[in-house]
Amino acid sequence: MKEIQLFITGGTFDKTYDYINGKLFFKETHLPEMLDRSRSRLNLKVRTLMMIDSLEMTEKQLQEIIHACRSCDADQIVITHGTDTMTNTAKRIAKAGIKNKKIVLTGALIPYAFGSSSDGFFNLGCALSFVQMLKNGVYISMHGRYFSWDKVWKNKATGVFEALE
Repeated sequence: MKEIQLFITGGTFDKTYDYINGKLFFKETHLPEMLDRSRSRLNLKVRTLMMIDSLEMTEKQLQEIIHACRSCDADQIVITHGTDTMTNTAKRIAKAGIKNKKIVLTGALIPYAFGSSSDGFFNLGCALSFVQMLKNGVYISMHGRYFSWDKVWKNKATGVFEALE
C-alpha cells in the first residue's frame, strides 16, 4: 500500500475550546485520535508543520508547506488547513510547480473538539479517499466533494466551497 503523507497546519480542525474564557486556541493536533477512532488502515505518515489559524499564516510558513510537499517522498499528500485561506495556499502550491504528486487540502468549519457537530471527521475521510484516486495535481476537498485548486472558491456567506463556473 502506498504511503500517504499527512501534513498538519492547524486551522479550525485542531482548535480547542477554552470553557473558562470562551476562546478557541491550539493545544495539540487531534489527527492521531481521529485516525485511531476511524480505525484507519492506511499507510500514513503524519507530520505537524505548524498549528496556526490560516488567517495568521506568514509567507515563511507558506513556503514551509510548499517545501514539505516538494521534498517528501510520498506522492500522495493530504494537508489539513484553515478554510479561510485554503484556496490561496492551494494556488501557491500549484504555482510552485510540484509535479508527479497528488496534493489534497482539507479543513473543517467546526472544530473536531466540538464532537459530533464537527465536519472534520467526514472531510478528513473524504480527503484521504480522494488522494488515492485523483490524478496528479492540487485539490481542495470539503463536504464530500473535491475541486481542482483553480476551480473553487469559499462562499463566506454560506461557509460552503463551491465550483467556479
